Amino acid sequence: MGLAGCGGGGRSTLFGTDTHPADYPTVQAFRYFGDLVERRSGGRLRVKIFPSGQLGAERDTLEITSFGGLDFNRVNLAPLNSIEPLTTIFSLPFLFDSEAHLRRVLDGEPGERVLRSLAPHDMIGLCFYDSGARSFYNTRGPIERPADMHGMKIRVQNSDLYVAMIQGLGAAATPMDLSEVYQGLVQGVIDGAENNWPSYESGRHYEVAPYYSLTRHVMAPEVLLMSKVSWDNLNSADREIVMESARESVPYMRRLWDARVAAAQEALVADGVRVNEVDPRPFRRRMHPVWESFVTTDVQNDIMRAVLAMGDGNA
Repeated sequence: MGLAGCGGGGRSTLFGTDTHPADYPTVQAFRYFGDLVERRSGGRLRVKIFPSGQLGAERDTLEITSFGGLDFNRVNLAPLNSIEPLTTIFSLPFLFDSEAHLRRVLDGEPGERVLRSLAPHDMIGLCFYDSGARSFYNTRGPIERPADMHGMKIRVQNSDLYVAMIQGLGAAATPMDLSEVYQGLVQGVIDGAENNWPSYESGRHYEVAPYYSLTRHVMAPEVLLMSKVSWDNLNSADREIVMESARESVPYMRRLWDARVAAAQEALVADGVRVNEVDPRPFRRRMHPVWESFVTTDVQNDIMRAVLAMGDGNA
């Protein structure tokens, strides 16, 4: 598997992986990207995608991608945080004012700098896809201020950054696999969790945790990567085809994602989920020590300042 070793002038099949199911917006955008590559290369390059985690978890497939065993990989930014420190910036809690702010950053110079930072790790960052705005939901009642979270047990991903975020808000962080969250809520092992609208719906967590508070605290994007080994085996014209096709797949993915979010939100509100808006400012103030503990280099600070300068108040 992988492009490495394929002839330069013949037809080549490039292989990619995505942990999301086949109908998920990232997979659909990945396929759209592959169709563009095949069409623009006159059929010389074909992209075959394995969705639903068929080839393994993201952390495992990242390693395979880095040495050329896979040509393409769609991963969340979180697994890259331990590989490249600059990727941590876009994962910081309460950093972005809105999804419009996030998209300006990803489409601008900060996004380009983070994508370029992956090359020394033998991966070429092609583009960013949306992963949605994560918000808190729980079994007790609406969260309107940090004090409402005191004493709550909140499920998080197995991430030092997420644990620090929850602790900074006065709650107890409980790392737990996503597949265990529903029963954890039912049994009272946890009081709540956090995720985007589509995941909240697909996991049926709303059935037992019907309070969804729009904190929109993390908007860490997805990334479409190419193995540097595979990239180096392409000629300059084919590299341009790959890069242009990836960038063109971004607005397509965003349209799919926005429609998916709107449909999930409409269905859940109709089903009785109690939704409340949240003033993010008191939450953000509590995150400053968290930012400082994870942003430790001059380059990281430079990118973070650029991100804050592109906020909604300056747009």
